[in-house]
Amino acid sequence: MLQKLATALIAVVVSLPLGASVGSSAFAEGAKGNPVRVRGSIVSFDGQSLKVKTREGETVDVALASGWTVSSVTRMSLTDVKPGDYVGIASLPAKAGGDGALEVLIFPPAMKGLGEGSYGWDLKPNSTMTNATVADAVKGVDGRTVTVTYHGKEKKIAVPEGTPVVTLAPATAADLKPDAMVFVPAEKDAGGAISAQRIVVGANGVVPPM
Repeated sequence: MLQKLATALIAVVVSLPLGASVGSSAFAEGAKGNPVRVRGSIVSFDGQSLKVKTREGETVDVALASGWTVSSVTRMSLTDVKPGDYVGIASLPAKAGGDGALEVLIFPPAMKGLGEGSYGWDLKPNSTMTNATVADAVKGVDGRTVTVTYHGKEKKIAVPEGTPVVTLAPATAADLKPDAMVFVPAEKDAGGAISAQRIVVGANGVVPPM
C-alpha cells in the first residue's frame, strides 16, 4: 500500500516554476501544458471530471486523466519530525532573517529523495517549497526550528505555532464530496483546459495545506 501511495503521489508536492524544465523534476510526468495548482472546494465530481471553486473565487473544471489517483492528508505534529525523515516545507522569508514555514509535509519513507531541492512555490507570494535530501533530510529539530539539507546545502526553517504538519494517507473516490477541500497539481493547455492525474483531498477536518 505504501509503495502504491508513493507512486500515485509523485506529482503532488513539487513541480518546477513555470518556464523551468519540467522534465528535470521527479514530481512531473511528461507535462503537455503549463503546470498549475488548483486549490479550493469541490463543487461536483462525476467520476471523470472535477469542478472546483478555487481559493481565488473562480470555478474551474478539471478533467481527470485515465488512471487518476486520489489521496488524503493526516494531521501530524512537529514532534513527529525525526532526524532522517524526508520532508517538504513551504516557507516564506522571515522579517528577522531566515525562513518561516507555512506547512510541513512528512513524506512516506517510499518517497524519500523525490523532487529534492528548493523551488519557487505559489502557496503565497514569494513562497518556496523545500524538499530535503535522503541522507540528512532532517538534520536536527531545535525547539521549533528544523534544519534540512539538500544538494549539499543547509537551510534552517522556523516552524511557528499552528503551522500545519501533515503526512499523506490513502483515500478513495468516495472522499470527493461537494465542499471537500482539494489540492490538485494539474496542467493547463494552450486552450485553457485543465487536466490532472492526481488529487489530494481533505478528510476528517484536515485540509491539504500545500
